[in-house]
Amino acid sequence: MGEGVLRAVPGPGPGRDGEADEPLLRDLVGAALRRARLRQGRTLRDVADQARVSLPYLSEIERGRKEASSEVLAAVCGALGLRLADLVGALHIDLTSRTTVSVASTATTTAKWGRPRRGGQANLTLLAA
Repeated sequence: MGEGVLRAVPGPGPGRDGEADEPLLRDLVGAALRRARLRQGRTLRDVADQARVSLPYLSEIERGRKEASSEVLAAVCGALGLRLADLVGALHIDLTSRTTVSVASTATTTAKWGRPRRGGQANLTLLAA
């Protein structure tokens, strides 16, 4: 390979305790879109045509091979009659159903998330029992 060429390097294997790595967002998005399409009994061609994306590209998105832009996600969600919030909600359910948390005792953790609001900080309190 020539100089200055970037190559993808595979990430680490399973975690320390034999746990699988976090799933890729593109896999979760694709699976959620495919489930929504199949629940509606629609074909890839129908949804691709309505969303104005190519059929092969939509297929690659559904299979987790391609990262969809926000514009493409909006178009596909629109073609499926979904709001972006519906898709994000489905992704949240997928992610949380895969996550297990082990805690020795009840604990409280405060984390700072995102940009602070005007005049203050945004805090999130997580409780585990």
